[in-house]
Amino acid sequence: MTKVPNIPSAVVAASGLVGGYGVARWTRKRQLGGIVLAVAGTTAAQQWRQQAGGKAAGALTVAYVAAFAGSHPLAKKIGAWPAVFGVAGAVALASWAVADRHA
Repeated sequence: MTKVPNIPSAVVAASGLVGGYGVARWTRKRQLGGIVLAVAGTTAAQQWRQQAGGKAAGALTVAYVAAFAGSHPLAKKIGAWPAVFGVAGAVALASWAVADRHA
């Protein structure tokens, strides 16, 4: 049996935001980007629940969705990639502070 590496939830969440945008942009299929975003978000939420409990997982999930939504208007001001990296960094920091730092 192969051991799956323990990837911090901060990395999973940030990768979902960056990867989801990248896949959507490069394939020109927003649905594929949405799948990446959803799979990573679901995985991170499971980790958050295990590491920090249900309330923290709920709050971090709201932050993840808000970051995705907020990246759109932010992109109009600073550009798409800077907006995506900015919100991904914010979610990663929140995830680390609430869940990963204690794991």
